[in-house]
This record gives sequence, C-alpha cells and structure tokens, in this order.
Amino acid sequence: MDRPLLVASDVDGTLLDPLEKVTRRTAGVIGRVLAAGTPFVLVTGRPPRWVTPVARAAGLSGYAVCTNGAAVLDLGAGRVVSARDLEPLQLGDVTHALRALLPDIRVAAERTPRHGTESPGVFATEPGFRNPWGNPTGMDAENNEVPTAEVLGHPATKLLIRHHQLSSDELAAAAREVVDGSGLEITYSTNKGLIELSAAGVTKATGLAEVCELLDVPPKRVVSFGDMPNDVAMLRWSGHGVAMANAHPDVLAAANEVTAPNSEDGVAQVLERWF
Repeated sequence: MDRPLLVASDVDGTLLDPLEKVTRRTAGVIGRVLAAGTPFVLVTGRPPRWVTPVARAAGLSGYAVCTNGAAVLDLGAGRVVSARDLEPLQLGDVTHALRALLPDIRVAAERTPRHGTESPGVFATEPGFRNPWGNPTGMDAENNEVPTAEVLGHPATKLLIRHHQLSSDELAAAAREVVDGSGLEITYSTNKGLIELSAAGVTKATGLAEVCELLDVPPKRVVSFGDMPNDVAMLRWSGHGVAMANAHPDVLAAANEVTAPNSEDGVAQVLERWF
C-alpha cells in the first residue's frame, strides 16, 4: 500500500516486547510516524487506565481504542470520548446460561467511568476470579471481590469469564453455543482460559472506525497490527492488516502480511518502509 494515513496497533504481544516494554527501535519509528503528521492509535483490550502508561512510554497523546473497541479515549485530554455498554440484564442472562453449562466459571466486569457521572468500581470480580496474567501493579491488585449480583448489577463495557481448566478456545466455543442469536461479541486475548464479551457489534474494528471518522481517514489508508483473535476484525477492516509471527492462527489467516514477532520489533520492521 501507499504510505498509510493512520497506524493502528494492538499493545500486548504486538507493540510491546515480551518484557512489556516499548523498545528503543519501536519508539524511534513511532516518533517518525508522528513527525510525519500520521496518527498512531493504540487499539487494545486493555481498559483506559491500563492504556495511559503505554501511551506515555510510546510518546502518544492522540486517540486510543480501549476495551476491545467498547471505549474510545482522548489521551491528551484524559477523557472518554465514547463507550458502549452491556446492560445488567444481558450480563446476568449470559452468565447464568453459561454457568448452567460450566458451573466452575468465574466472572468479572470492566466498567468505563464517564466524566461527571457517578460510577461503581471500575473493575469488580466475584470471589474466585483470577486474571491469568495478573495486573500491572501486581497479581490481582485491582480485584474488587463483591457478590455476583454486584458484579452483574451495573452496566459494563466488558464481561470477563474465566475457567481454570479450559483453554480460551474451548471456553469461547462453549459460550458461542450459549449466546447464539444474541449478537454479543465473544473474543479473547490470551489462551489461558479467559474470554471477553462486549455489546453486539462492538469490536476493535468498530472502535477504530470511530477514530478514523473523527480524523477523516478512509479504511484503505490504515495499516494495523495484531496477534490475537480480538484483533481479527481490525485487521480485516484495515487496508493492510499485519499479523505478528507470534500470532494466533486465526490472526495469521486474516492478515495481508506477517511480520517478525514482537520480540524482534515486528511493528517497527514494517513501518520503517514508509517512515
């Protein structure tokens, strides 16, 4: 493709190296992208509060797409531009239906605060829920254990479902049987028994499309990078979708190109063609 008018990148397993750092080479090419007047947009499953440190390390202050497309964040203003929620009835229905099939699941809710509104805790878990990767401030540091009714009783931008014996692939397949026809989006960013549910039609592609509309950039002039199933829709939507060599097979199949792994600055290797 011609030099892109916008660069979009997943964060974990893609932009960050295996130590969860922005390398010098990657930071250098991001600087050149920005110096050319080209927006660089983080598109991630992370919630807004987990995106800010990455943006700071990468020198970014524009828009970021968070929570698998459910929230758009203005990094410079520290303001949520938009957010799409699952309603409590939906949260309860899918949890109860899946628990009837898999009694050992544990759930958590990710909520996106809006400016000027009262909001419950941004992250709530029922007892026994554990992230497979921990949290940036330490394993389970943010876990706010509350009764299940409290987890499901408020609108949430993402419902997380955890099973300690199934892979994410297996858990997603079971969930699709349960929610078939509801339109809810099911995806995952790790294969360690965690899936993530968003409102109908919400993907990284829809979040990125919102940013591109704000910036008046057509999809065909976007290059995007990703490594896990939650990136598939974005790579297919973009004019040029790039999978990391360390990517999930579904991502490799969806991409226009495969670059080097995140351990070898795969994002930088592609962007250096143009910047």
